[in-house]
Amino acid sequence: MPPGRRCYRADRKLCEMKLLVISNNPGRASFRQRIGVYMGTMRRAGIGCEVVKLPAGSLARLTLFKQAANFDGILLHKKKLNFFDSRRLRRYSKKIIYDFDDAVMCSPKAPQRRSFLRLRAFRRTVKLADMVIAGNKYLAEHALRFNPHVEVLPTGLDTTAYRVDAGPKNDGRIRLVWIGSGSTLKYLAEIKPALEEVGSRFENVILRIICDDFFELQNMPLEKQRWSEATQAIDLAASDIGLAPLPDNRFTRGKCGFKILQYASAGLPVVASPVGVNAEYVNDSITGFHATSIPQWIESISRLTKSEELRKNMSLAARRQVQKFDLSAVGKGLLNIIENCIAQNIQTKSAQNPK
Repeated sequence: MPPGRRCYRADRKLCEMKLLVISNNPGRASFRQRIGVYMGTMRRAGIGCEVVKLPAGSLARLTLFKQAANFDGILLHKKKLNFFDSRRLRRYSKKIIYDFDDAVMCSPKAPQRRSFLRLRAFRRTVKLADMVIAGNKYLAEHALRFNPHVEVLPTGLDTTAYRVDAGPKNDGRIRLVWIGSGSTLKYLAEIKPALEEVGSRFENVILRIICDDFFELQNMPLEKQRWSEATQAIDLAASDIGLAPLPDNRFTRGKCGFKILQYASAGLPVVASPVGVNAEYVNDSITGFHATSIPQWIESISRLTKSEELRKNMSLAARRQVQKFDLSAVGKGLLNIIENCIAQNIQTKSAQNPK
């Protein structure tokens, strides 16, 4: 058998597999959290990955898709394909796995309106795949309409990376914290009335925003922390209460709750909108509180602010619960999906090309 190929022997021990990973933007957080963090895991399991950014021009894409014939499988991350790209990729690929962790079939700017163009491209891409990996059950339900081969795989993280020594919290302050991108800062802004009221009740409460954009409050001081992969764990560990507000619509129900997992890993109780997986990831009154209205946000944050014991109990419960999302557990799931999807091709090839 030629070098660089994977074989399946009778004892199911794995040799080497070649996987072409295609993403529209390998630099984004979604790719890093869904695929990038598992590169080492896949390499150690004998899966050699080549990551490429999907080029803009049709000729460059055709050249890339032709290269798919040299790989045992394709892992397409999140990108929806047009008609011509889907036909070409399918023609040259042995197996295609499609991974997505957002409601890409909906418009984030107008989620109340159905986007037939987005839905058509989503349907085309999902039908194209031999296997679909969805970030949560809500996304999986949409994919199952067009492909019976769908697996749910949550977004994982290194839970130990957030257990850092952030220094003593002895300044008498209670720090609320929100982490996210500038495009989702609007979700935090929707609970400004609750934050202003909490700020008027408690002089020792501060809001820490970890982002690349910020806003101001009148009644509560702000700590503006620029997001950095190197410092985010420290910034979270030095906080006290995590915030995860979300409006309830077709797009946000597809969110995969990564910030809640970060909060839990850092040992923070969370107040969250019970939208999508938020309702599952925050165990109400155990690891945090659900809040569906401004009064509930005020009440939940106030309870946690007043009780150090409640924060500690919820912190311990959150850290226990988040262990099932550790990279070690989720990575095994990803390996199983990839190997099971591509195994039939490899077995056939091994039988046709015995040593």
